[in-house]
Amino acid sequence: MKVDITDNILVPKHTVLTDKEKKELLESYHISLAELPKILKTDAAIKHLSPKTGDIIKVIRQSPTAGEAFFYRVIVSA
Repeated sequence: MKVDITDNILVPKHTVLTDKEKKELLESYHISLAELPKILKTDAAIKHLSPKTGDIIKVIRQSPTAGEAFFYRVIVSA
């Protein structure tokens, strides 16, 4: 039996940034990929996105004070 964990309300939305969005993010924060928090390519929450090593994942969480809060993670292989 397979369970799709992305249907769970406790799992925030994950999306892969485009190359343009990736470049803009790194430039706006003056950071490199190595400075971003990491997420494994095999993480159950992002497996359905078929990510590649070096991609950036945008995590969108609901926040009672901010409405939506954005977090970024770089894909690494195990």
